[in-house]
Amino acid sequence: MSEVHAIDETADDKPAVSKVAAWATDILQALLLACVVGWVLDLPRKFLGLSLYTEQLLAICLGLALALSFINARFKHAVFGWIGAALALIICGYIAVRYEELTLSIALLPVEGIIGSAILVLLVLEATRRSAGAVLIVIILIISAYVFIGPHMPGDFATRAVSPERLLVYYGLDTNAIIGNILSVAVLIVVPFTLMGQVLGRTGGAAYFADLAMSGMGSFRGGAAKIAVVGSGLFGLISGAAVSNVMAVGIVTIPLMSRSGFSRTRAAAIEAVGSTGGQLMPPVMGAAAFLMAEFLQVPYGAVALAAFIPALLYYIALFVHVDLEAAKHKIGAAQVAEIPAFTAVLKSGWHFPIPLIFLIATLAWPEFFQIPIERAAVYSTAILIVLSLLFGYRGKRVSPGEMLRAVLDTGRAALDIILIGAAAGMVVGALNISGISFGLTLQLIAIAGENLFVLLALTAVISIILGMGMPTVSVYVLTASLLAPSIIKLGVSPMAAHMFVMYFGMLSMITPPVAIAAYAAANIARVPGWNAGWMAVVVGWSTFFIPFLFVTQPSLLFDGTWLEIGWNLSRNVLGIVIGTAAIVGFMFAPLAGPLRIAFGVAAIAILLPPNVFAGAQWIDIVGLTGALALMAFNWMQSRAQKQTAPQVAAP
Repeated sequence: MSEVHAIDETADDKPAVSKVAAWATDILQALLLACVVGWVLDLPRKFLGLSLYTEQLLAICLGLALALSFINARFKHAVFGWIGAALALIICGYIAVRYEELTLSIALLPVEGIIGSAILVLLVLEATRRSAGAVLIVIILIISAYVFIGPHMPGDFATRAVSPERLLVYYGLDTNAIIGNILSVAVLIVVPFTLMGQVLGRTGGAAYFADLAMSGMGSFRGGAAKIAVVGSGLFGLISGAAVSNVMAVGIVTIPLMSRSGFSRTRAAAIEAVGSTGGQLMPPVMGAAAFLMAEFLQVPYGAVALAAFIPALLYYIALFVHVDLEAAKHKIGAAQVAEIPAFTAVLKSGWHFPIPLIFLIATLAWPEFFQIPIERAAVYSTAILIVLSLLFGYRGKRVSPGEMLRAVLDTGRAALDIILIGAAAGMVVGALNISGISFGLTLQLIAIAGENLFVLLALTAVISIILGMGMPTVSVYVLTASLLAPSIIKLGVSPMAAHMFVMYFGMLSMITPPVAIAAYAAANIARVPGWNAGWMAVVVGWSTFFIPFLFVTQPSLLFDGTWLEIGWNLSRNVLGIVIGTAAIVGFMFAPLAGPLRIAFGVAAIAILLPPNVFAGAQWIDIVGLTGALALMAFNWMQSRAQKQTAPQVAAP
């Protein structure tokens, strides 16, 4: 489920559906899942001898997803939903059956192709509007309008002339548009991983990771907040959706943090930042990461590996922040009746890591296993289902009926990403057919004065603004198509450029005024979302620096020698620790104003990439030396304060 949709659809606010609609929904979900899993396992060819085009499968799955959307939509009159669902099934079914003939005659602009494409475009736009909001639709309409305006623009803004009929047929039938690569990733890769996440969550996997975090962190200072950080990171291993992470983990950790001494606003912010990082946490990152692999034409494992150090820096920064906050305000262990023993938790849920280990192994050694990533997700899910039915968790086994419901609900959970994938395909289609992106690349470079830092800052701001009204995957498709080429043009590696735009699209989840993850956490904490959003920016301050670090230091994306990787990782961790101490106002002891400023200056000097300009390496050395001296001085301050503190005599 998308971040936008998930925040609105609470248990008390789900659309009311009739029994007929409920049955139809289950049938459509079952058909959608059967089509995807059957294709991933190559069952049509093995057992039926059928050789189909991938686009035929995508058309069928899109029709099922559109029908699901219209049946579940809140129409004033239900009949309109049924009409929309019927139209979707008919049009997509017709495209699937006659796909080969239609594509062969696409250049002739057949009437049936024009009419069918027009209806399909309208259905996709309306379903996506209801699923992900109007912002993406407005952007698609603006880009589509520019296709016709572009040929009359001057200089680099000029584009190729395209007729309305040609654009419609291109949208509906070409493999670079609706039924194209983005929809293929959404259907064939994201759906199997969504299935795995649904089953893992329903069988107690989410509770297992939360228990692991509680048993490992609950007894330390600031234990409740550390449970939130570690729990969100562990849940992020299987869920790349920020709001789903907040709902699964935050419902436990936010009240726990409040009881332990953190303010409710800060508790909401900590959980929002922790949950947002799940989109960057391998092995199952957000849907945008799968699309990145498609854009870059690299194995998904390469994207997951590149994301590892940025994700590590993200969670180290958050962990250090909550630790120093707890030390500053003297917040101790988590306020729970009994913290479970770590070994007991491991023993009771020993089977949950097995499918994850299998999945990670297939990503790490693809040449050995030779299993496509989507098939590995299906196999991992099958392993999880068998183990869960045999062993359960906390003395409870999931019944076959509950397991079936978890499997069926995958269709609903993956619905939004399928619709967004279809709509985003229109963006890519408009750019391809008109050549808009080439002119925009040149203009952005000109605006930035060919200065990489200015272009990165401009890209970051645009990504965050776009993310205020759209899910991360939509933001990534737009920025990867429109902005990433400009960054690459200035010498940045494609992996770093695409990771940069994805990262900042993700950070819109915690950036006001529309910080969706922060608002979801604020709803649990019962505090204003605006306040939680700005607190999340403070708590996650370093996350806004990390993308600039890995763009200017490719070794942070595992692009370099092991010595470079180790040195830059260690140096940046120190910079983040020093900077966090400056933000919090505490290291080993409270930091007075001048000392706090000194810590901040030292952090900037360390985090400044040593190769950004001539002589920057000397600033880096001064920052490192100064940081170590400041830490030693503050440590001596803490020792002096402890020695002079009044001793309370024992009674």
